[in-house]
Amino acid sequence: MRLCCEELTCCKYSYINQENVRITTTSVVEVRELVLDNCRSNEGKIEGLTAEFVNLEFLSLINVGLISVSNLPKLGKLKKLELSDNRISGGLDVLAEKLPNLTHLNLSGNKLKDISTLEPLKKLDGLKSLDLFNCEVTNLNDYRESVFKLLPQLTYLDGYDVEDREASDSDGEVDGVDDDDDEEDEEGEEEDFDEEDDDDEEGAEGEEEDEEEDLGIEGEVEDEDDEDDDEEVEAVKGEKRKREPDDEDDDDDDDEDDD
Repeated sequence: MRLCCEELTCCKYSYINQENVRITTTSVVEVRELVLDNCRSNEGKIEGLTAEFVNLEFLSLINVGLISVSNLPKLGKLKKLELSDNRISGGLDVLAEKLPNLTHLNLSGNKLKDISTLEPLKKLDGLKSLDLFNCEVTNLNDYRESVFKLLPQLTYLDGYDVEDREASDSDGEVDGVDDDDDEEDEEGEEEDFDEEDDDDEEGAEGEEEDEEEDLGIEGEVEDEDDEDDDEEVEAVKGEKRKREPDDEDDDDDDDEDDD
């Protein structure tokens, strides 16, 4: 279930289930994805964002005016956190305490200047991907080597691994968050293909039936033509039979006249 800022403030959440039916609920327990981009924070807090989202796995807080992450609620199942385009300059030590299962962290476009500000991320044992695009820290000499050395658990930094190989799309997804949507799309495509195949088969069957009907009509016409020909032949024979006695009478009259 995915939730946006407007739905959060009205305390009613709507989402599309596996049967492609829109469900409306007031239960935060069902929410797995929460997108609050451009919602303005108040003293580092987002109204309605609480620890009640116990099953939340994806949280996006892009451009919400955060200065620190100290007021984030504890979200034990959160795996992916988007914090780009804020004003965070440090204080990352609370992440390990509040988000212990974090695997993807995007801090692009923040005010991080020194490698030392990233040191608290060492406590996030499951952290695989870290993005720091457009942060001043990326301008430091040996930036990539230093970050990979500081955070050996990392697989990707700014979308590339330690050998500069780009992350695949599957590596950028959070397990269990995007897979369901992909499966629903694939199932929908398969259903569309099946429906098209059924329509094609029905169309082919209809064409065959039309052809059979056409052949049947042609056969009936031919039979009628044959019957008409037979009737004509019989009529001709009948006329011949009628004429033959008359011809004999005419011959007899001719013989009498000769006598």
